[in-house]
Amino acid sequence: MDAEELVESIIRALMFLAGIIGNNYLAIRSIPSRRSSISTNDVLFINLAVSNLITNYLVDLPDTIADFAGRWFLGEAYCGVFRFCADLSETSSIITTFFISAFWHQKLVGSLKRGGAPVKLDNMALVLTLLAGSWVTAFAFSTPHFFFVRVEGTNGSEDDCVDVFPDAFSRQMYDIFYLTLANAIPLTGMLIASAQIVVTLLKNHQRIRGQTEELSKDRALDGSVGTVSEQNANASTSDLQTGVAPAASSKPGQMRSGKPNSARQVRAAKSVVAVASVFLVCWLTHLLLRITNNFHTSSLLVEVASYIAASYTCIIPYIFLHGVKKLSCSCINRS
Repeated sequence: MDAEELVESIIRALMFLAGIIGNNYLAIRSIPSRRSSISTNDVLFINLAVSNLITNYLVDLPDTIADFAGRWFLGEAYCGVFRFCADLSETSSIITTFFISAFWHQKLVGSLKRGGAPVKLDNMALVLTLLAGSWVTAFAFSTPHFFFVRVEGTNGSEDDCVDVFPDAFSRQMYDIFYLTLANAIPLTGMLIASAQIVVTLLKNHQRIRGQTEELSKDRALDGSVGTVSEQNANASTSDLQTGVAPAASSKPGQMRSGKPNSARQVRAAKSVVAVASVFLVCWLTHLLLRITNNFHTSSLLVEVASYIAASYTCIIPYIFLHGVKKLSCSCINRS
């Protein structure tokens, strides 16, 4: 193994470790202490973590070992399992990330427009049905990779696990359906949801700033601060920092009990936007590489695409953990 291959193998190993730690932690922190308190958001996070862990344990780990060994040594039988698990976890992870984005889009918009009323994705039966459908879809797209694989020599005498379809037309048709249904459509949905979240946050930020300015003018004109005005000013300043619109109320002394929950929703919504940005960079590049590989087959393109997919699974757990304040154990008392 030369220096370049050693560096690539070390990077791969570090990505594998980051993914293992992050996804295991995301799954553990999403399990509530009481079964009755589990939410659909927890289920989505657990499903995402499980999807990514399939990649970490059954794809990244053997691939990392093969990199250090300098060749594929696990045989053709596991080669099929390797390719099957790679597409299975990739498809499930993409679709689950889309569901999480849709969930937090609904929660943010629902909180602001309907006063925190339940949204469609709060329905546990609906979410479980959607997740079951995502796994069926993932299995359907991954099954061909279990059969059309082969261990062949590449880069001189080194053996590698590669996909081998019966003909070029079969491969192109598979890639067209897979990239459209399991990549392009979820990617488009995430971009739309994220754009609407950003617009909503900006509009509320501007509205809150206007309300704060009006309160400041009223205080200057009155020359004194009443109990209600002081509470509203403090609440508006706090909301300006979180991006949450204050609850409409004209009753003196009325408590704003929904604020902490709204603040958590906005924080989580911001994490969804961050994930969408990472998603766009990783999977759009991955999508373009897969399309390019249909016209110009290259082992380098396949390798780069696999690195991009691995980087996605090791980054997003930490973003979600930060978004829902579960990144450290000290957050237990604050959640």
